[in-house]
Amino acid sequence: MNAESFFPNNIKAALQNDPPGEWIPSVPVNSIRLHSGYPAPQLVPSKELKEAVTQLLEEEKDLPLHYIGSPRIDTLKDWVRQRQDVRGMYAKNEELLITAGACQAIDLIARIFLDKDAVVVVESPTYMEALEIFQNYTDKILTIPIDKDGLQTEQLAELLAERKKKGLTMPTFLYTIPTFHNPTGTTMTEGRRKQVLELAEEYDFLVLEDDAYGELGFNNNPKTLKSMDSNERVLYVGSLSKVVAPGMRIGWVHATEKFIQALFWFKKDLEHPFAQATMATLLENTDFILRLRNLSETYQKKCQVMLAALEKHLPRNASWFVPEGGYFVWVNIPGVDTEKLLSKATEEGVSFLPGKYFFLNQTEGAEYLRLSFSYESEENIAKGIEKLGNVIVSKL
Repeated sequence: MNAESFFPNNIKAALQNDPPGEWIPSVPVNSIRLHSGYPAPQLVPSKELKEAVTQLLEEEKDLPLHYIGSPRIDTLKDWVRQRQDVRGMYAKNEELLITAGACQAIDLIARIFLDKDAVVVVESPTYMEALEIFQNYTDKILTIPIDKDGLQTEQLAELLAERKKKGLTMPTFLYTIPTFHNPTGTTMTEGRRKQVLELAEEYDFLVLEDDAYGELGFNNNPKTLKSMDSNERVLYVGSLSKVVAPGMRIGWVHATEKFIQALFWFKKDLEHPFAQATMATLLENTDFILRLRNLSETYQKKCQVMLAALEKHLPRNASWFVPEGGYFVWVNIPGVDTEKLLSKATEEGVSFLPGKYFFLNQTEGAEYLRLSFSYESEENIAKGIEKLGNVIVSKL
């Protein structure tokens, strides 16, 4: 039997791309993991989640373990709606869909809006898993570079004007991570946010706003694109992965009702009702504002340690953006191939992610790397950057 003969052409095309997770480095057990975009272990509420599971099962017995699940699933949706309201994104119940993490949300959006002829615009660099998702549906992906102020909207305007002039297919949507960007850590200015929305209206495209890190500002959290959107063009994707626990797989989409109906149509019951009920129970017993404050204070201190170590140990020609929140620092090291650097770095006991994985054209990322300050202790961050600096200097 020829197994591949059963795949339709669109699936055959998608399978030509790198497999999911190809970017995850092989790291020795005792390495300092500066590649891991994970919450700090001590900030994951494992004890509280255990208590939430016990409370849930004691109060509801077998109910949360059935297909329909617990009534607390609706409570979780109410919590998300209220949180959206607090941040200026006023949502009706029919405008929200709970998903199995942000990635399911992004995949569902791609599924209902994209086909092989659709055009998508992404930032360059961008979140590698979103790039993997879009490549499963279309190969017509356009890129716009990022600078210290986020997406370069003037370049976006030029691209759109040029395509319209030439009669080329216009984008279906722009995918952006405007706040505490992954991987660059940058934040789009309010002026550029306004321009994105103006361009979306002028050229009739949608905006997919990925806000996974949006509540992890060190000093404040910028307005979301969704909160500034008066024309229902923004599909907002939120997540509890970075502020509670990624393994719970709780995300959501906030969009106009028609879009939510279509997303629901394809999502069906592909979710985790027990995880949703557990999360709802946890949140009942959590001072979420206090939790956010603790997260932000912890990550800000870790970021400061990393930035000081980079200043001390990296060569003078290296440069990086200074994040205002989130998890990441994006580093440029001219003349160094960071993919080759990684094997030597892991031998010395420190890991990072090579920049190539965040670019559609991977050669553009050869001299970049992403560092995460979220997972390791302050002590290990300082040690890890010293090790990394020594490896880089030895390569120059």
